Amino acid sequence: MSYTTYTEDFIESLYTKLEILLPHQLDVNEIAYKLGILVYFWDNPSQVLFLGDQAYIFLDQNLSPKQLWQDFCHELCHVLFHSGSQEKMPYSWIEYQEWKANNFMVQACVPTFMLNKINLPESEDKAIQLIQELFNVEWDFAYKRLAQYKNNRFMHELDAKAAKMY
Repeated sequence: MSYTTYTEDFIESLYTKLEILLPHQLDVNEIAYKLGILVYFWDNPSQVLFLGDQAYIFLDQNLSPKQLWQDFCHELCHVLFHSGSQEKMPYSWIEYQEWKANNFMVQACVPTFMLNKINLPESEDKAIQLIQELFNVEWDFAYKRLAQYKNNRFMHELDAKAAKMY
C-alpha cells in the first residue's frame, strides 16, 4: 500500500514525465526548459511573473547554488498552482500560498520517490550530509527534510500496525 501525499504523487508524476528520475538530474535550467518557463537572475528577491501564458521565474543571483535550487522549487509551485498578483490578495491567502509553496519546495527539492530508493545511513549526521550532497540543498534544509521523511514513514508504519489489529 502506498502512503504518499498528493504533492508527493504530483512531483513524482511531473518529474517522471520530464524524465527526471535521479537526484543528479534535478537542475533548474533543465526543469525550466522542459516546462517552458523562462528563468532570469537579478539582484532582487526571487519571484514569479506571468505575462500572458508565459511564466518567468526571477531568481536572486546573490544566492548560493543550494539556495537558488530551493528558491526555484518554491517559485515553481507558484507557476504550477497559483495565478494573479499577490499585491491584490488578502493577507491570509498570501500566507496560504506561501505555506503551500514552502511545502512543495521541500518535496520538489528532495522528492520522496527518490529518497525511497536511497539506502540512508543509520547515523543522522551522515544521512543529512548524504541528502545535502545528493540533492544540492543546505544542511538545515536536509535536516528538516530527513526529519519529515522519517516521521512520515513512522506514521505509516503505525497506521499499518493499527490496521492489522482490526
